[in-house]
Amino acid sequence: YPNRIRGKLSDDKQMITTSWRGKTLTLPANFSGKKPGAELHSIHGLILQSKTDDVKVSDSADGQTVTGTIHAGDFGGHWLSNTDLDFSIQLAGKDVTATITAKNVGNVDEPMAIGWHPYFAIPSGDRTQARLHIPAAEMAVVNNYDDVFPTGKLKPVKGTKYDFNAPDGKALDGDFLDDNFSKLTRTNGDVDVQLTDPASNYGMHILGESPEIKTVQAYAPTDPGKNFVAIEEQFNFGDPFSKVWHGMDTGMVTLKPGQSVTWKVKLELFTPTAK
Repeated sequence: YPNRIRGKLSDDKQMITTSWRGKTLTLPANFSGKKPGAELHSIHGLILQSKTDDVKVSDSADGQTVTGTIHAGDFGGHWLSNTDLDFSIQLAGKDVTATITAKNVGNVDEPMAIGWHPYFAIPSGDRTQARLHIPAAEMAVVNNYDDVFPTGKLKPVKGTKYDFNAPDGKALDGDFLDDNFSKLTRTNGDVDVQLTDPASNYGMHILGESPEIKTVQAYAPTDPGKNFVAIEEQFNFGDPFSKVWHGMDTGMVTLKPGQSVTWKVKLELFTPTAK
């Protein structure tokens, strides 16, 4: 699962518990905001705690492909069923395509969401003129930028500083972002987020190909030296099991035994049009 999940904190402050369809999930309490007393919660899923097996590398005329499988089981008792995850990272010319397929190999239903957390560099080092295009009509309202917990409310971005819909994007200027964008418009079936750095004549398409991708989390810090934007195309909204969503579809896919779902995103370099 991408993003944050809140729950009841254990006495030893190591775990949180939440529920899905009446079943309890116990997850690592591995993150909190920086302010004193900030609530511990679970973030960024369980994949990174698991070993990848069957790693293979194959060459092609213009690149290389790496594949592997995580036989995750129930992720150390943290998930409801047993899961296999097949990975593929393909470099072909100027493109990189990442594919993850999750399959329920257990005996009970399980929720599933997939995403990533890449930092895309701004080569010039000047974030103020770097431009971001996100084809989204809404964004999630959060309690603050320390916790970044969703309140369950969505608001339109049109006419606000969070409107990145212009074809050539909007300059980051001095604005901080840690926001979840939704109601996405697709181009040729893809969610086409773009990061451009005009000062270095550099552009990147982040193309979400999977129809299950419902939100984009964008993180753009303003700290000196942090010249990057994290662009996270993911299935779900933040804290997807929370009651704040009042039963809304938060993007978690239900996998019955034997079913699978695939997350696929392509990175594609391009040269921005000179102005």
